[in-house]
Amino acid sequence: MNASRPIEILERLIAFPTISRESNLALIDYVRALLAPLGARLTLVHNAAGTKANLHAVLGPSGGGGILLSGHTDVVPVEGQAWSTDPFRLTARGDDLLGRGSCDMKGFLACALAAAERAATRRLERPLHLAFSYDEEIGCVGVRGLIERLVGAPDLPALCVIGEPTMLDTVVAHKGKLAARLTCRGRECHSSHAPEGLNAIHLAADMLCEMRALQDELTAGPQDDAYAVPFTTVHAGTIQGGTALNIVPNACTVEFEIRNLPTDDPALLMDRLFDKAAELTREAQARFPGTGVSIDIVNAYPGLETPPEAEVVALLRRLNGPGPLRKIAFGTEGGLFREKLGIPTVVCGPGDIRDAHKPDEYVSRDQLARCEVMLARLVDEISV
Repeated sequence: MNASRPIEILERLIAFPTISRESNLALIDYVRALLAPLGARLTLVHNAAGTKANLHAVLGPSGGGGILLSGHTDVVPVEGQAWSTDPFRLTARGDDLLGRGSCDMKGFLACALAAAERAATRRLERPLHLAFSYDEEIGCVGVRGLIERLVGAPDLPALCVIGEPTMLDTVVAHKGKLAARLTCRGRECHSSHAPEGLNAIHLAADMLCEMRALQDELTAGPQDDAYAVPFTTVHAGTIQGGTALNIVPNACTVEFEIRNLPTDDPALLMDRLFDKAAELTREAQARFPGTGVSIDIVNAYPGLETPPEAEVVALLRRLNGPGPLRKIAFGTEGGLFREKLGIPTVVCGPGDIRDAHKPDEYVSRDQLARCEVMLARLVDEISV
């Protein structure tokens, strides 16, 4: 494939099948081999099993400041999807470049690595940071280890760009997410004597009614029309309970999530559900000790809200020109960089999120070329 440097790099990145359940170490080794000859200072932060790693690379002068380009290396599975090409081989179709992760978000990683090669030929006034994480697709899990390593570090970057696909629009805000599991414990009996037992599915239904009431209040409350869905949502995704129609079920589980506006505190919303669970448990245990309702928080990441007047927003406008500032429904690692490290953050990368996670995922050559230009201007910005 006769291509620009980012496309050459993207071809290599796509070939690594870094589905979240698999290791990303082969890809990280490739990136290390590319960056080490450039004089980059490299740090790896592995998971507990040593099978995956975050990579943090710094080029240019030591000390604080500089710009962080950040993205995740993992991709979603391809099983059950009707791909017309090999998902782990970059395939050109007209202006489009197909492959799992081409849009979300190896296209940006390829452009960031090409920018690092450009930066290595310049005398940088401020450092260029790259952060490549694992397990973003299952809840922004992997990057937390890297962030913990950076807390209190003297050489933190001053600004951060998360390269998720935004069609290279500057995104200043996204919702947070909290995922939880509701467990209802009842008392089984023959269904012909149903009132003598405690139906766990009915307990779950009572909790779902509380969630619906909470959703109605949120829908009627303060809204942010910059979002496609302008209010916080409470959503039940799975429910499992019961073994046979003629048995009153003794167990039921519900998986649910809250996707909150940055101005809504999910902990306060969860307090409402915890209170309802405690009320139902008191009532249940008055008849059947050991029964009731419990809630476990499985995962959570914060939303992002960057002021339009922030320096990082001004930087992106210098790089890309004036344009609308957007807010997006999907989450990113940006909220963690902002909350845990205090780094002003925006989201801006090539491709359209609507083209991610589906068969024949693609990013266009035009989007990659525009991203390459944007990051070349960034290198100019931080060079002497």
